[in-house]
Amino acid sequence: MTDISTLTARIDALLSSSRADDDPEIVAHLESTLTDGYAQALELEGERWRLQQEIGEITAGIGAGGKPRTKELASLARRLEASESELADLRGTLSSLRERVAFASGAAEALPS
Repeated sequence: MTDISTLTARIDALLSSSRADDDPEIVAHLESTLTDGYAQALELEGERWRLQQEIGEITAGIGAGGKPRTKELASLARRLEASESELADLRGTLSSLRERVAFASGAAEALPS
């Protein structure tokens, strides 16, 4: 899977491109990149869910009289916060790309056959 910074740079380049949106090759590239972005977002959602589960398991153990694992909890909380921030940023970027894809798809469909 592409890392987020590479994907975001790719999306930013597409969004700032002045190339014609009525070119079917460009539309396909926009759509492919949007799909990659959605896949990355799902991966981040999965990571976030796993971190939440792990935090829940540790806190349940503490509540049951287990040994406090504060360093591990702090580390997991930081990772969760970073994951949530990355996901929010990615969603914003994907929203802009989705609008561009919708516009480009409409432009490509409006071309005479």
